[in-house]
Amino acid sequence: MEWIERLNEAIGYMEDHLTDEIDYEQLGKIACCSSYHFQRMFAYMAGVPLSEYIRRRKMSLAAVDLQGKNMKVIDVAAKYGYQSPTAFNRAFQSVHGITPSAVKNEGVSVKSFPPVKFKIIVKGVEEMNYRIETKESFRIVGVSVPLDKNIEKNFSVIPSKWQEISMNGTLQRLIGMMDTPPMGVLGVSTCNDTEPWRYYIAVSSSKEKGDLEEYVVPAAVWAVFPGEGTNQSIQELEQRIVTEWLPTSGYEYGDAPDVEVYLNPDPQNAQYEVWIPVVKKQE
Repeated sequence: MEWIERLNEAIGYMEDHLTDEIDYEQLGKIACCSSYHFQRMFAYMAGVPLSEYIRRRKMSLAAVDLQGKNMKVIDVAAKYGYQSPTAFNRAFQSVHGITPSAVKNEGVSVKSFPPVKFKIIVKGVEEMNYRIETKESFRIVGVSVPLDKNIEKNFSVIPSKWQEISMNGTLQRLIGMMDTPPMGVLGVSTCNDTEPWRYYIAVSSSKEKGDLEEYVVPAAVWAVFPGEGTNQSIQELEQRIVTEWLPTSGYEYGDAPDVEVYLNPDPQNAQYEVWIPVVKKQE
């Protein structure tokens, strides 16, 4: 339950700073995880990306300011951190479907998005198979792409990189270099708050890297969940891990990358494992 309470404390922090630039790293600190893991947890549990939730909350309050307080559009835009009235107009219309100036007309309808509040609902519909594995550090070799701190901006970057290396022969080259566990093509998200975020497509290997990149995945305890299906099914598994398993597991996120192990990397019929770094909750 403490884990859910920390998430709700992070919501309280957002509410207190809706007129400021909200610090994603601070949200992660409140929830005792990285800003990357916080964004993933929030999106899976709230059903909406964090950046979109913040935008909806700001625009809800902006509508109240324009209707009830009769503030000028330019002043409301500045209040919620929009330097450009055009950007504010665009954000406002995307939420309410009308321009900010139109809100002042009598009888106009606007939308209200109240703050979310998390609670545990035990579903127990389907079983989840997993194992806990303690693993020493291991070296990976492959290619990588930089990731944006706003994780929604990366949704097109990662699939494009997979397609690129499948077409240019790099993927087959990597498979040939695989010689140490975990045996599979790896998708590794190095998204802590102390180094630039990157996503590696790589294999665990002891061979010379040549013109490829290398990274050492630190020693950690992992919760490992097997799955199969399409790219959509791995996202569904990750959502279930965060919303169903993690809150009642006795574990919380550890300080290590997320790892996807593709035992069969066929995008339409993949066999994979999702590795989540975990630590025991403090009693």
